Amino acid sequence: MSLPSNVHVSKHPCLKAKLSRLRSKGTESREVKSLINEISLILGCEALASTLTPAYGPLNETPIGFGYTTTTVKPQAISIVPILRSGLGMVEAIQTILPEPVPVHHLGLYREPSTLEPVEYYNNLPHHVSSSSNSEADEAGSHASSLAIIVDPVIATGGTCAAAIQTLKEWGVRRILVLSVAAAVDGVRRAAAEWPEAVDIWVAGVDAELTPTGMVKPGVGDIGDRLFLTIGK
Repeated sequence: MSLPSNVHVSKHPCLKAKLSRLRSKGTESREVKSLINEISLILGCEALASTLTPAYGPLNETPIGFGYTTTTVKPQAISIVPILRSGLGMVEAIQTILPEPVPVHHLGLYREPSTLEPVEYYNNLPHHVSSSSNSEADEAGSHASSLAIIVDPVIATGGTCAAAIQTLKEWGVRRILVLSVAAAVDGVRRAAAEWPEAVDIWVAGVDAELTPTGMVKPGVGDIGDRLFLTIGK
C-alpha cells in the first residue's frame, strides 16, 4: 500500500509478533497493558533514533576515577502528549527511553458518534490559547516544546490525530512525532497531510480498512476499553 513519506511502519519482527498477540480477542487486560508498553518501547526506540541526535555535555567521572564526556540529546525541549484515554498506556515506555524526565501534557479528544469528527474536551498545554492573534500565538509559542511526541495507540479516521497536530502547531511546537500501534491507511494519510513538513508518524502496523463505525479493521479493538476494562459501556 502507498503511504506518505512521513509515515514509517516498523519492520521489527518482535514488534510484529507482539502486535499479532495484541489483536487477539482472547488477550486479557493485564497482558494488553504489557503489550502496549512493550510495543511502545520498540517503536519509540526506532522513532527516536531517527529524530534525536546526541550532543556532548559536561565532563564527569566514573566510579573508578576516570574522566569522560557526558552525552545528552537534542532537542532538549521535549514533551509527551498522550491522547486520553488510551494514550496513557504508551507514556511510561517513552519516559523510559528518554534520558531525562520531560513534561507530559494531556489532550482529551473524542469522536462525535454521528460524524466521527473529533471534539476536544480537555487540554492542559501550558499557556494554550484556543484562537490566537499574532501576539497571542507568539506568547504561546515561547512556552512550547521543540519536539512534541503524540502517543495514541490507534489512528482510525485520522481526525483525532490531525486535530492534535493542529493544536500543537498552534501552541508553537517546531516538530511533532506521532507514535501509534495500529492505523488505517486513509486515517494515517489524513494525519500525515496535516503538517507534513514538521510531522513524522511511526506505527507498528497499518490496516487497509475501517468499519462503518470508524474502527480499524482488523485492528486491535478499542484499546481504551481493553486497558481500563470498560468494554460494553
